[in-house]
Amino acid sequence: MTKAFAEATRLCDRLKTWATEAAYPLWWTIGADHKKGGFFEKLDLEGAPVEGPRRGRVLPRQIFSFAIAGELGWEGPWREAVEHGLSFYLAAYRRPDGLFRTLIGPNGESLDETAELYDQAFAMFALAAVAQALPARAAEAKAIAVEVRQRLIVERKHPMAGFHQSNPPTTPLQSNPHMHLFEAMLAWNAIDDDPAWRALADEIAELALSKFIQAESGQLREFFDLDWNAAPGVEGRICEPGHQFEWGWLLLRWGRLSGRADATKAALRMIDDAEAHGIDLSRGVAINALLDDFSIHDNGARLWPQTERIKAAVLAAEITGEDKYWDMAAAGAEGLLAYLRTPVPGLWRDKYQPDETFVEEPAPASSFYHIALAILELDRTVSARAANA
Repeated sequence: MTKAFAEATRLCDRLKTWATEAAYPLWWTIGADHKKGGFFEKLDLEGAPVEGPRRGRVLPRQIFSFAIAGELGWEGPWREAVEHGLSFYLAAYRRPDGLFRTLIGPNGESLDETAELYDQAFAMFALAAVAQALPARAAEAKAIAVEVRQRLIVERKHPMAGFHQSNPPTTPLQSNPHMHLFEAMLAWNAIDDDPAWRALADEIAELALSKFIQAESGQLREFFDLDWNAAPGVEGRICEPGHQFEWGWLLLRWGRLSGRADATKAALRMIDDAEAHGIDLSRGVAINALLDDFSIHDNGARLWPQTERIKAAVLAAEITGEDKYWDMAAAGAEGLLAYLRTPVPGLWRDKYQPDETFVEEPAPASSFYHIALAILELDRTVSARAANA
């Protein structure tokens, strides 16, 4: 056992303990709205729920987080939590046309009927998790996900590849919703034999390789015009280290699935460059944004890029066998733990500032999906390597 792997294993154990003994119990007993349904958007740093509007992208993330709780070792009522979230999600967010609205009020009333592409991606992603976690609802989950997929193809399809954000089309087009669509298609492809999941995953991967990733720098852009050219001005130059890690993780998965060495090469380059240019060494964390020449655009550090650093590192370690990625995974886990040191165990802080202080604000529920999945991927890879040692 190498020193780097041993350290990653130690930190994995700490993160799993935090999740099963603190986070899951707190976000189920307090974070779930047991009176009105669904989950609260935020808990304050004293552990109390914060009332307010609830975004359509947050509830499917919470459904997913609880759907994998059993795999992480939580012995609480995770199936009940998934049912609780799913029932409210379908009742409060689903529009008559089968797509999911953007925002509801605290009492379930619609505040914004827009069906954002990003939110539809998370709907399909959560439904794949439901199909695995609750076999009795698998057929229903698939039928809903297929309806969402087909309606996007009919109403939002871009003539080249991918999708428009809205109908009628508006700028900028974005890579980020496509990343989560890619994630959702890979999730469904892993559990269902409908070839349309894989076909759409392939299309998004090819779009990323041909349009999103810059040939010269290897970085992946965020914003585009209606022809998938870089958006004008600074907007078209923004590249986020967290998304380099996240796209890297997804493209490594797809490269292995499809036997595409070019995807694996591009993914490893993005991961290596994000580690080389997107980490603030004084804080030990991935920062928010660079420009396409690797200069710093936003030196703040949200929580979620730290989780994507872990996921990318462990899969790169598994695929390449290179020990440097275990060092990266351990560094990412150590960085993540900084956000989890809160007065009430099970909460987190979200924004780590350049002056090495955190913004004191309620913990956003939207981060739980990132955290839980990173811990699961770290635990899966650590366990697999230990078993093969």
